[in-house]
Amino acid sequence: MKVSILDDYFDTVRTLDCFRKLAGHDVTVWNDHVQDVDALAERLRDAEALVLIRERTQIRTPLLERLPKLKLISQRSVYPHIDIDTCTRLGIVVSSSQHADTPSYATAEFTWGLILAAMRAIPQQMAALKAGKWQIGVGHTLRGKTLGIYGYGRIGAVVAGYGKAFGMNVLVWAREPALAKALADGHDTAASKAEFFERCDVLSLHMRLVDATRGIVKAEDLARMKPSALLVNTSRAPLIEPNALVNALRAGRPGMAVVDVYEKEPLRDVNDPLLTMDNVVCTPHLGYVSRDEYEIQFTDIFDQILAYAAGTPANVVNPGVVERPR
Repeated sequence: MKVSILDDYFDTVRTLDCFRKLAGHDVTVWNDHVQDVDALAERLRDAEALVLIRERTQIRTPLLERLPKLKLISQRSVYPHIDIDTCTRLGIVVSSSQHADTPSYATAEFTWGLILAAMRAIPQQMAALKAGKWQIGVGHTLRGKTLGIYGYGRIGAVVAGYGKAFGMNVLVWAREPALAKALADGHDTAASKAEFFERCDVLSLHMRLVDATRGIVKAEDLARMKPSALLVNTSRAPLIEPNALVNALRAGRPGMAVVDVYEKEPLRDVNDPLLTMDNVVCTPHLGYVSRDEYEIQFTDIFDQILAYAAGTPANVVNPGVVERPR
């Protein structure tokens, strides 16, 4: 099959051990990011299988209708960036492993690293040292403070465990089944959403972006946070109402934020408000970006291509797809 891999910024995929799974296939790897439909239609015109690195590129109807040879989209995890109904109509199989028993430890570890960095102002202290200054303030330790986990799924549960290991009091707010699991795991749960935002010293978001969670964090929620509190978002930017976080930080509640995800990615506007605030640690969506995580993810992605080529598509998210001459 002719396979195209998008958005491999550092040409990493071909260096993975699992890349050998595609031996015998005609593989093209694109190292830049393009969202223009005309440009994508041109570079993907011969592609039979399309590999996506998470949600970096939007695969919408205007593009799909210009890819007559495309038979398979293979990726991992959720797929809000793909027009699934259009794929079904056009006979394109979408395979996406949901890895139910495998949390992204890379994201969980990165989240914890950012929490430590923000609470001790490590990036700011480093920048000051390089500018010839010796210590610019006093940070905060984590032991004894309250770590809030909003959304107790696979990653949230791992981050909660890290918090417990650091001597923090873990407080969870989530849907009822997840709250029951958090209690069973030995964590406290909040009586209400309002209490949750009021009590947390560090509040980390760990939810998938679906219609029900879009904008689930409101301006009034952030306004309940302590002036000393840290808001952490390594999940999805639209979980927070548009502009609510910037306005809240300007108002002083919460006092700090960690952001790894943005409304529009890649974020290249150096004047974006989040990038200009001294009380915000910003990173370019690095949560899942590690070589070890890539090996895990692309093993699944390439296995899905092999399964399709063998006539037994796996992890199909649009089972209603109709095979037809294209």
